[in-house]
Amino acid sequence: MGTWSGASETEEDLPGANCPICGGAGFVHPLLPTGKADFSRVIPCRCSREALDKERQTHLLSYSNLGALTRFTFANLLPQGRSGDPINQEQFTRAHEAAKAFASQPEGWLVLTGPSSCGKTHLAAAIANECISRGQLAFFISAPDLLDRLRSAFSPNSEMPYDEFFDRVRNAPLLVLDDLGAQTSTTWAKEKLDQLLNYRFNSQLPTVIVTIALVEQLEERIRTRLTDPDLCHICVVEAEPVLSEYSWGPEFELQKTMTFKSFDRRRLNLPPEQRENLESAFDLAFNFAKSPEGWVVFMGVTGCGKTHLAAAIVNYCYQAQKPALFVVVPEFLDHLRSTFSPESKVSYDQLFERIKTAPLLVLDDFGEQSTTPWAQEKLYQVINYRYNARLATVITARGSLDEIDSPISSRLADPKISTPFNIIAPDYRGDLQSSRRKVSHGGRKRRWD
Repeated sequence: MGTWSGASETEEDLPGANCPICGGAGFVHPLLPTGKADFSRVIPCRCSREALDKERQTHLLSYSNLGALTRFTFANLLPQGRSGDPINQEQFTRAHEAAKAFASQPEGWLVLTGPSSCGKTHLAAAIANECISRGQLAFFISAPDLLDRLRSAFSPNSEMPYDEFFDRVRNAPLLVLDDLGAQTSTTWAKEKLDQLLNYRFNSQLPTVIVTIALVEQLEERIRTRLTDPDLCHICVVEAEPVLSEYSWGPEFELQKTMTFKSFDRRRLNLPPEQRENLESAFDLAFNFAKSPEGWVVFMGVTGCGKTHLAAAIVNYCYQAQKPALFVVVPEFLDHLRSTFSPESKVSYDQLFERIKTAPLLVLDDFGEQSTTPWAQEKLYQVINYRYNARLATVITARGSLDEIDSPISSRLADPKISTPFNIIAPDYRGDLQSSRRKVSHGGRKRRWD
């Protein structure tokens, strides 16, 4: 057994690992002021101290449940985030500062909200890793994983009984709950989350919560806890992307060119009745664009011009700096379904509310969507809301009103609010083909002559 020849017992002065002084025993005798060894006492040598520290760190990491997220630290996080938008950079900087302050002194609740991939999970994991590096316990889990673990804990083969696991989460010195809002909303799931959050709220235990939706869109019982000003601090990591009400999205390059000026309302090859019908449709759309009130429902075959007129209304509004939204119904339903994914940058409620409440809404290709009960329910909710609120709406449909679900068609046909118009002109692409044939035949005739 070796003795440490230094005069201090501080950690800095203790021998290093594998030092020849302790001989691998893990402890040494400190020296008295006289310079002689005090054989009545022993202190840990650095070799054993480092082994204990390593063992404790391994325990902390195992307890934390971070897994691969141990790589998410403040050191590899840009303080301003990765967004090129100055507003988002400013918001992320504030959230970054709040996260570092919380990590240095975990008190109360920190709520991080924002769209997917904005960095809120990185911030939350960095808080946990910072606390662990200082020897503090922290437990990280996502809301869906928590509920899955609780369900599996009922199994006889579970590594940890249900009560023991739930108690570990509920009493964690620091809990980081990720992806709140991504879990299934069964009665059981709501009850478990409510029990967890209510316990930690009443006990005022340090908690970090990452939401996938805006806080105001969460269930009321959760929302009231997360918005308590005495315990919670909410950080919006990045602004939620919104659908623009004043310009076209990148997927609508063709619709940008569909104006009243570019609409051919005098297709000279058509019979007089069809030309008059087309001009009447043009006048109806143009007058509606100047003063959007009530509903207009354009019906007709593919290519008759109904989508062009609907897009022209939107372009007219954009030129006048008036809000309008153009939505292709099948694509809208696909987007609505995709918001249930954790990777979605737009929440379901945000997208649905924006469509439902738009001052002027164009629903293009109505009736082309899948006829599942879910799709019918969502469309009915949009139509019924706008019908009751008397919001300006333009609808294009290939079929007649008789072919549309009756609860919806009855509103589309109501003369007090709606003007259905059937465009009887044929597909304009037939005109182009006919013109090409005439030019081609004319060329042949001149060559033959």
